[in-house]
Amino acid sequence: MVAETPGSVRLAPAPNVVLLNPEPAVPSAMKEGWARQQSARFLQASTIQPRLRLIQRFEGFTGLYPWQRTPADGEAFIVHLRSGAKPVQLSTARSYEVVIELFVEYLLDRRYGWVETCRERFDLSPQVIFHEGNSVLHSVEQEGDPRRRPLTYDEVQALFDAADARPRRIHGQGRKGTLTALRDAAALKTIYAYGTRRTESSKVDLVDPRRHGKAPQFGQAGSMTVRYGKSSKGTPPKRRTVLLVPEMDWVVDILDEWVHEIRPRLSPDRHPALWVTERVGRMSPRSINEAFVTARQDAGLDEDLDLRCLRAPPPRRRTDRRGQPLPRPAVAAPKPCRPPPGTPGPRSRSTGPQIPRRAAATDCHRLRAWAARHRRHPAATR
Repeated sequence: MVAETPGSVRLAPAPNVVLLNPEPAVPSAMKEGWARQQSARFLQASTIQPRLRLIQRFEGFTGLYPWQRTPADGEAFIVHLRSGAKPVQLSTARSYEVVIELFVEYLLDRRYGWVETCRERFDLSPQVIFHEGNSVLHSVEQEGDPRRRPLTYDEVQALFDAADARPRRIHGQGRKGTLTALRDAAALKTIYAYGTRRTESSKVDLVDPRRHGKAPQFGQAGSMTVRYGKSSKGTPPKRRTVLLVPEMDWVVDILDEWVHEIRPRLSPDRHPALWVTERVGRMSPRSINEAFVTARQDAGLDEDLDLRCLRAPPPRRRTDRRGQPLPRPAVAAPKPCRPPPGTPGPRSRSTGPQIPRRAAATDCHRLRAWAARHRRHPAATR
């Protein structure tokens, strides 16, 4: 017996069932088969479900079945998304067109038998919706919003000051949430120090900060093991190790204070997550994003800046009107996550050291290369 292809028409509707009203049943079977095909490719549910919702949205907009849609329907859908008070971005429109095109390619594939089924039942067959003449071409590598940019040193300092002031303000108002505000401040500073993404930061466990042999002075914060990195094309999460640069040594005290003094007050029991919630759960990527948005609003920063702007390194060099380089501004080290007076439990005694600036990894490599070239050989000193 020959095995059927995942997503085949023979696997979607039951072979011994006669459909009395096939028009609404066949599109549901098509989407079910497409989801099965993507699952066979080991795509994650976070990828499959948004695609199915987009197809459902496109179907609700047109009011037609897949075998009745034409390229004009796809063009009307994109034009509708571009209109209104908040039009869709170019990259979003292109991703929508790609998803709809993938669904149509699945229907037109002869190995799944949907073309023959539609012709047999409805005397019609699906056709291509988006082609080179009516779709957005991917001609540039970067399609992001140009208003997004790396944060400057002053903006980073203002963001951290706003995050540090929020726990004390909440405690002064007599409201609960002081410990979670301290957690948010520590999480934002750790993201800035190690440059991790939202999902990567959410999946970090207590065992991921590790000691590094080349930098024993940093203790357990010498490196960060990222086990849930961004995956691509159905691959498992990528793993990598992020090293702590010397200019970010202030995060050592922040992590130590969070792990040993503040985190135990949330009663995490044996939960492995580094960033836990007050309900003994793992801090979600959405909560991390909300923490950044709250600090950004308190600091009065531009609304176009998001958490990805915190990960990007700031400009390495600034010049005046005559093109002469200006001295780098001195950025004070973020304050440790010290609980306000009156909070139950021990208080922190650590103070963050002052750091001049954030240096990129390439700067460290250049310094090491310069030191290697100018290091005197022991034999030359004899």
